Amino acid sequence: MVEKNNRDYGADNIQVLEGLEAVRKRPSMYIGNVGTEGLHHLVFEVVDNSIDEAVMGFCSRIEVALLKDGSVRVVDDGRGIPVETHGAVGKSAVEVVLTRLHAGGKFDGTAYRISGGLHGVGVSVVNALSEWLEVEIHREGKVWKQRYKRGKPQGEIREAGVSDHTGTVIHFKPDSLIFPDTHFRGDIISQRLKELAFLNPGLTIVFRDETQAEEPEEKIYHFEGGISALVSHLNRGKEVLHPEPIYFSGEKEEIKVEVAIQYNDGYVENILSFANNIRTDEGGAHVTGFKSALTRAIVHYGEKRGILKDKEEVPMGNDVREGLCAVVNVLIPNPQFEGQTKTKLGNPEARSLVEEVTFSSLSSIFEENPDLARPIMEKVMQTVKARLAAKRARELARKKDSLDSISLPGKLADCAEKNPEISEIFIVEGDSAGGSAKQARDRRFQAILPLRGKILNVEKANIHRILSNQEIRNIAAALGCGLGFDFSREKLRYHKVIIMTDADVDGAHIRTLLLTFFYRYMKPLVEGGNIYIALPPLYRVREGKNDYYAFDDEELEQVLQGLRGKKYTIQRYKGLGEMNPEQLWVTTMNPETRTLKQVTVQDAIEAEEIFSVLMGDAVEPRRDFIREHAREVVNLDI
Repeated sequence: MVEKNNRDYGADNIQVLEGLEAVRKRPSMYIGNVGTEGLHHLVFEVVDNSIDEAVMGFCSRIEVALLKDGSVRVVDDGRGIPVETHGAVGKSAVEVVLTRLHAGGKFDGTAYRISGGLHGVGVSVVNALSEWLEVEIHREGKVWKQRYKRGKPQGEIREAGVSDHTGTVIHFKPDSLIFPDTHFRGDIISQRLKELAFLNPGLTIVFRDETQAEEPEEKIYHFEGGISALVSHLNRGKEVLHPEPIYFSGEKEEIKVEVAIQYNDGYVENILSFANNIRTDEGGAHVTGFKSALTRAIVHYGEKRGILKDKEEVPMGNDVREGLCAVVNVLIPNPQFEGQTKTKLGNPEARSLVEEVTFSSLSSIFEENPDLARPIMEKVMQTVKARLAAKRARELARKKDSLDSISLPGKLADCAEKNPEISEIFIVEGDSAGGSAKQARDRRFQAILPLRGKILNVEKANIHRILSNQEIRNIAAALGCGLGFDFSREKLRYHKVIIMTDADVDGAHIRTLLLTFFYRYMKPLVEGGNIYIALPPLYRVREGKNDYYAFDDEELEQVLQGLRGKKYTIQRYKGLGEMNPEQLWVTTMNPETRTLKQVTVQDAIEAEEIFSVLMGDAVEPRRDFIREHAREVVNLDI
């Protein structure tokens, strides 16, 4: 017998996976991952099919429910999936859709001219990754049902009664053999549904989470204003420069584009983009076209009105987008998405159409509405002047303290490791805790940057004031990746950026200020999963020579129950400085024993709203937010 080694590679090494076996074998190839994002992607795949029916004008209501058994039910009043036998396959069209990859009604370009579902992986993948799935179809006066188990039909589709309406019901439970955690988060799903309701004016979407309460609350999303209403929603709590968003649209060669913009008196640019109802977080051709045309339109208007008299004063892209809130939405028959996650649109024809529509529409709107254009031009010119002043100041000070300088801040205790992938930095509140952290750390791969007090609230400051803030300059210099429009993730010196603050109100405030800064000016770090929050314990329980740590009151109670009948003492930590280096290492810094929270952005609209409301100038929306969410507060320490 000849023993084969790894160099032998022949036909018998090729594994053929039939049907949906490939999906179950390599699920991450189809849904990105088997974590939280992948799990919720299943729901959105099903919902996107219903949205496609709405885009074509056949669906007016979608209902999504999270049920107590961990399953999800999606109901629409669309046309219903066809049930007749598919001639080429010899099975019902429903079974073909649910068991064959790349099968559906969106490839011939007739049943669905515009489709978001075509962008995704299809309901067949949802079926493959579900413990069970049930489909119910209302069509042509009848009800049809079929059940699947881990992608395999449990019998033929059967007629199950009569019906006076049309539509499709997909009811499924994700497979615990595939997903380590099969619990859906209602907030993630509800925010996506809310977003879809904005993008499809007139559509009603109902969400019900039956897993959280005996009498679950129904959330009904219905917005006649479309993306203009979305822009107003995003600007809630901000002082706007014009009362109503500017809306315009256009169509050419079956591509539709619509844009809504509204300026506020802030300093942050916020552009959300969509293609066929799918959010394109990385932008793409349509966003590039919009940015280019916006700058051209404002420069064109300024020159025509004699506002731009000096070549040096001509606005740049960043000047015209300061304080801008915009939504760019395109509907395109054959979308070309870049990458597996499909968050960037690549169609060059989308860029040219968006650019054409934006320039011509804004030029006309500004010309016909000078009272609308005036405050926008004033803000843009103020930004230009501030940029030029900052440029001159930087040129004067470039040699000794420029942000571009390669010198690191003096308070930074750097690590020996130069490989960013295995290096981490703790941003620590205060010199006292910083000193303790420096003694506790593993110098090989852990760096420490102490902060002096609270950093600037960047929500209320322009980029030039931000660049002059010493604590922010220290953070930017330590991380090495710049910030704002000078940001470069490739230059990041540590792939784990860990915020470590006291577990009290001041610590929470500093943490929020830092998160606001990272979200606004180093957003790719948040989106890329580079930002973490350290969780120091609240209590130490000492029994003899043994120490037990508890991170909240519930955990403390569990520790104390295990020590019944024994003598012990309880220490309540008020701050990091109360821990000696050894305790800080064991509880908060040792990768083997610590607990970190990774900061992610599940929904851009929700994140934008929260940061604007909590950190902005307007008091009333913040008061309303606190009243609404006061009962949800945990671990409040005053």
